[in-house]
Amino acid sequence: MFPEHRPRRLRSTAALRRLVSETTLRPRQLILPMFVAEGATAPRPISSMPGVVQHTRDTLRKAAVEAVQAGVGGLMLFGVPANRDATGSGAVDENGILNVALRDLSSELGDSTVLMADTCLDEFTDHGHCGVLDDRGGVDNDATLSVYADMAVAQADAGAHLLGPSGMMDGQVGVIRRALDEAGHTETGILAYSAKYASAFYGPFREAVDSQLKGDRKTYQQDPGNAREALREIELDVEEGADAIMVKPALSYLDVIRLAADASPVPVAAYNISGEYAMVEAAAANGWLDRERTILEVLTSIRRAGADMILTYWATEAAAWLD
Repeated sequence: MFPEHRPRRLRSTAALRRLVSETTLRPRQLILPMFVAEGATAPRPISSMPGVVQHTRDTLRKAAVEAVQAGVGGLMLFGVPANRDATGSGAVDENGILNVALRDLSSELGDSTVLMADTCLDEFTDHGHCGVLDDRGGVDNDATLSVYADMAVAQADAGAHLLGPSGMMDGQVGVIRRALDEAGHTETGILAYSAKYASAFYGPFREAVDSQLKGDRKTYQQDPGNAREALREIELDVEEGADAIMVKPALSYLDVIRLAADASPVPVAAYNISGEYAMVEAAAANGWLDRERTILEVLTSIRRAGADMILTYWATEAAAWLD
């Protein structure tokens, strides 16, 4: 008449549920992506990402300090320049907005957090692609690598602890590793965007960085239908010297995160990207979802899939809830 097994016993109180929980979600596992705009005199709201802004240099400092005080594990910085050109020269300029902002945060925070930089040209080019173009308008892989090397050294000079090459150029990690070592930055690490997919969920990010992109990035970002390819990319990046790897996006690629976690000998990050953020915020604003519960469930699902760390625009807010 009675069940022999009663799994519900371990769900009967909050204390029991907490005791047997299989997946942890802590502030230290969260990384806050931040945008800083050259010449901004006040924060600029991003319409498709409620609550996220393009910072001024001063508000960036303030928000960064708040995030660190909340226990967030790291900060990933993106620059929004006032002017762009075909080669993205602002990315390698020591006085470019991203490098200036890195120095600001390095001075403000020192080693109290992990300061990360997006090592990619798309924010800085007038065509919006992640590399320099050849005569036919395609992205020139090898010509781009030399620019990445210079960009990486400039970011390390500015104080970044980890660099995030996100352009999906073949050989980028190895080239950046050699450039850093030759410049004496042997302690600067690489968080490689190893499995970055050509996703529709990047839409709000394009607004966030005022992207100039026309067309798409399907010739260098991964096909959403491919998973084995991600493992090959991860293996190559680890061979070339990646200290950690990333899967991007997160929610539509939880299976890839699991594959990466099972295969990778280095820590695995996942980027809970702008479109994923925007969907939850829009549904919550309409009263269709419980916002806090949904956010924590989303982040927990990414951790459960195997991510050691999560880049998320909710990092500071979620850290306060968790703490």
